Amino acid sequence: MRIGLIADTHIPETARDLPVQINEIFRDMDLILHAGDIYIPSVLDELEHIAPVLAARGDDDTGEILKDKRVKWKHILNLEGHTLWLVHEMFYERMIRPWPRNSASLKSGNVLPGIVIFGHDHCTIIQRRNGVLYINPGSPTFLNYRPGLGTLAILTIEPGKADAEIITLDEINPEPI
Repeated sequence: MRIGLIADTHIPETARDLPVQINEIFRDMDLILHAGDIYIPSVLDELEHIAPVLAARGDDDTGEILKDKRVKWKHILNLEGHTLWLVHEMFYERMIRPWPRNSASLKSGNVLPGIVIFGHDHCTIIQRRNGVLYINPGSPTFLNYRPGLGTLAILTIEPGKADAEIITLDEINPEPI
């Protein structure tokens, strides 16, 4: 299964539209996950023309986007035998320490993740810690808080295996729509 990962689009604040390169990069994806700070539902609508979309609610998301059924604070998915969390914010301390087995996450009925997709920091991260794969795809429009072409990620999962890669948009020549 191939999953397109995107975060922190901030449209229309930092860019008028999604970069056209996204259509080509995500065209063969089985699913697209947006890790928040979406701002407007049309971003998800545009991505959904490519593949099914789920999104995490970002700290800056307000208004109409909060009514969208694709948007939740946290999605917990079981894909190809992997438990995946899609959230917006992931605190770094949590990334480098294992979750205690008596954590609030377990008490609330959540299954601990094998993969965590997150955004918020506008920087790219692919990191394995304590048996968990953490991925922040950066931002296609506001990477490192600088307007312009940025990054996405692709997650490839199959039973017992998960790998991710960061895609830099300025390396991809856009095709006309």
